Amino acid sequence: MASFIDVKNLTKRYGDYFALNDVSVEVAEGEFLALLGPSGCGKTTLLRSIAGFIGSIGGEISIDGRPMRNLPPNRRPVNTVFQNYALFPHMTVVENVAYGPRRNGEGRRAAVEHAERSLSTVGMLEFKARYPAQLSGGQQQRVALARAIANRPKVLLLDEPLGALDLKLRKQMQIELKALQQSLGMTFVFVTHDQEEALVMADRIAVMEAGRIVQIGTGEEIYHKPATRYVADFIGDANLIAARVTAEGTLETEGKGLSLPVRHNASPETKVTYLIRPEAISVSPAARAASDDVIDLKAVTTDIVFVGNATRVYVEARGEKLVCQFPSSERAADFERGQTVHVSWHRDNGQVLAR
Repeated sequence: MASFIDVKNLTKRYGDYFALNDVSVEVAEGEFLALLGPSGCGKTTLLRSIAGFIGSIGGEISIDGRPMRNLPPNRRPVNTVFQNYALFPHMTVVENVAYGPRRNGEGRRAAVEHAERSLSTVGMLEFKARYPAQLSGGQQQRVALARAIANRPKVLLLDEPLGALDLKLRKQMQIELKALQQSLGMTFVFVTHDQEEALVMADRIAVMEAGRIVQIGTGEEIYHKPATRYVADFIGDANLIAARVTAEGTLETEGKGLSLPVRHNASPETKVTYLIRPEAISVSPAARAASDDVIDLKAVTTDIVFVGNATRVYVEARGEKLVCQFPSSERAADFERGQTVHVSWHRDNGQVLAR
């Protein structure tokens, strides 16, 4: 993968606090990269550093082979879309979008034609004569995108641009934004704290914690093979069980006496975290047939929760609280609170992570 955006050893300190701590990442041309993490993890600082809005930074940033260190934001080949849209309220939609081309020296007619093409790309051409206050949140978001792509920047930086939208519209815009990125062939770097948003849109996801990138990969890689307990807990729902490795190579949960025969490379007495995803666990009134490859535990249900397309069954098994999940079309009526059941999973579906 050829590097188009190359960030090397980026460091930003505020006193003793590291907003960015030796961050390095490469982004390919035409790639959609999501920066994912909770508030304060450094994702917005990284994005704004690439944009040129943050100074006094250690490290190097280059775009398309060109160093960005001493370039102000307006001379970098990037545009930024913010969460609050930042549209000019006194300008019409087409005037907002034409503003960038006009600033870059285009004549009024050429700039308007350019703006109309961008508005057509995002499906907003028919609203070109309206003012921002006359638009819905989703429509304003599309105008902000049109304005950002009007100059055809090499990189589009998006700082949680869908955060102010309601859930249904946000999901719709996720699909539209991904389709727009693919049609333009433009490089997108997208900041979000919403794991589902990152999984839906991004080619790769960089998970951040305390100013560092702790794992980067495709959504499938990060979900199915998380590098740390933090990543496993942040991406998707997870059952995380504290355990230690016994001399026999099995895992024994701390103080609960639950032994888990799993495959791993950890040394005896190592403290680890055992991960099993809710959808990997089967729930049944009866035990499964004995097998070396299947873990089967007797449990008691503590809650059953309907969440639309899925049903979650919460259980307690030998002192461990687990959540199991299956499609709502499957057997939800078979279970009730306080019922004795069996939970089981194939041992290859469990993973051992560092504590």
